[in-house]
Amino acid sequence: MKYMNEPKLTLVGAGPGDPELFTVKGVKALQKADVVLYDALVDSELLKYAPLARKVFVGKRKGIHHKTQDEINEMIVKYALNYGNVVRLKGGDPFIFGRGNEEIEYAASFGISTDVVSGISSCTAVPTCAGISLTHRNIAQSFWVITGTTSENKLSNDVQLAAKSTATVVILMGMGKMEEIVSCFVHAGKGDLPVAVVQNGTTSDEKWGMATIKTLQKMVFKKQLGNPAIIIIGEVVALSSKWKDGIFSYFEKQKSGLVEI
Repeated sequence: MKYMNEPKLTLVGAGPGDPELFTVKGVKALQKADVVLYDALVDSELLKYAPLARKVFVGKRKGIHHKTQDEINEMIVKYALNYGNVVRLKGGDPFIFGRGNEEIEYAASFGISTDVVSGISSCTAVPTCAGISLTHRNIAQSFWVITGTTSENKLSNDVQLAAKSTATVVILMGMGKMEEIVSCFVHAGKGDLPVAVVQNGTTSDEKWGMATIKTLQKMVFKKQLGNPAIIIIGEVVALSSKWKDGIFSYFEKQKSGLVEI
């Protein structure tokens, strides 16, 4: 039985984890939803904005795929044609390492209208909430956002390029490639570069640790950090108020002449 509602797909970014960082436009999209397909990193509190909608979990985590991407694509089309307005609720921003474009293209191939509501990406929100400014005058004029693991399950070649730059480097999905990441930066002469790892950033389960490139793996092991986590590499990490516990502070760096004011 088909519903009267016009088939539609709306990709909605759920933000970095904290439900208070969800957008007003995202709330409005959920309120109009007939079906919500939501990911593993989406806070369940957001589902309250769609009280009458059918809610279907389609989350994917490393090594655990509740649904494959092909299955999700097919579900989008099925629910849109049979129920109407489908909201695909995805962690972060739908178009930042989120396969959002694939879902849009698949739905559109069946004549289903599509829309996208951007979300606050973890690549900027998590460092900010950890007190780390990705750019700072005289320290970092740019920042790179890189996936640590490619679709071929390899470390992105861009990490090697980023290690040679002066930019702040934010690596998503990189915990499984940490040894290779460390090697890239050590070979580039950046073994003493500050680095932070933030797990479950912006949520009540947040854990974090700071180190240098050379001591990164020991710190991660000691603090038992794991996925989902973001790795932030660069001099700006030393500006955070959390940069302490045996690692020289920003002001000590300033005295040593490593930071210009």
